[in-house]
Amino acid sequence: MSLNRRKIGIIGAGHVGSHAGYALISQGLVEEIVYIDVDQKKAEAQALDLYDSSTYLTKHVNVYAGNYNDIKDADILVIAAGPLPDMAAGQTDRQQTLGATVAILKDIIPQIKASGFNGIIVNISNPADVVTHYLQEKLGWNPQRIFSTSTTLDSARLRRAISEATGYDQKSIVAYALGEHGESQMVPWSTVSVAGKSLLKLMKDQSERFGNLDLEGIAAKGKGAGWIILGGKGSTEFGIGASIAQVVQAVYGDEDRILPVSTLLNGQYGQKDVYASVPCRLNNNGIAEVIELDLTEEELKKFAASCETMTANYKKALSL
Repeated sequence: MSLNRRKIGIIGAGHVGSHAGYALISQGLVEEIVYIDVDQKKAEAQALDLYDSSTYLTKHVNVYAGNYNDIKDADILVIAAGPLPDMAAGQTDRQQTLGATVAILKDIIPQIKASGFNGIIVNISNPADVVTHYLQEKLGWNPQRIFSTSTTLDSARLRRAISEATGYDQKSIVAYALGEHGESQMVPWSTVSVAGKSLLKLMKDQSERFGNLDLEGIAAKGKGAGWIILGGKGSTEFGIGASIAQVVQAVYGDEDRILPVSTLLNGQYGQKDVYASVPCRLNNNGIAEVIELDLTEEELKKFAASCETMTANYKKALSL
């Protein structure tokens, strides 16, 4: 009898890639992880460190540094390559890393093609939405099987900001940041709910308690959290690790779970040929369905503006 091992390849053994691996291991989601990095010594060190950690975690996991031949039989490939924004050098927008990331992708893409890998690709390299679109185009991948975590993390940060403002636990809040994993993202407040009750209605019904909520300030707090983390310690790690684990769990578990991820839109929300983060149903096939929220006219305009930003940056990526 042959039992299938859940195997994931991670390209990039830096802060983001290593914490993504640790989240997958600590949650017992995989049996095998192979790291690929241009810095082989670093990849070997991260793999060994992670392998040792599994001794005291939920299950045995084989973690090692390899090459592109090793991803042929992987189920999922996580792209975590590329630089983080250098705030000390004045980089305050993820798009400012686009040129450096595209240069790295030009080396990675032919090797993915030659490897024989044909699974699901999840990109977490920034600028996430544009990079995912670039990968999909250059690889010729089925768009259902290549997407980004994108605002999965931003939505968690938004829920935390709403929690701090209202006093309700973030796990009882449903709220999405949509559009770009970046500065142009927007929050459709008309769809935000607490325990199933519209936040806007809550603000009206309990005006003495919630009537003065600063929605723009809350959205800015959620969006700006990544920069606070980056400025304080030089990288974001734990949040993105947990986010990738949630996405992988939804895929491996065939859960049909709704998460905000970046996918290629084909008419949804009035947008075409742009990768943008929207609620999607995830299962073994990857993106099984795009969920279209009932946005207001003003919210649709803000979403369209975010898509316009990403379309312009995608065209820039193609010209590099």
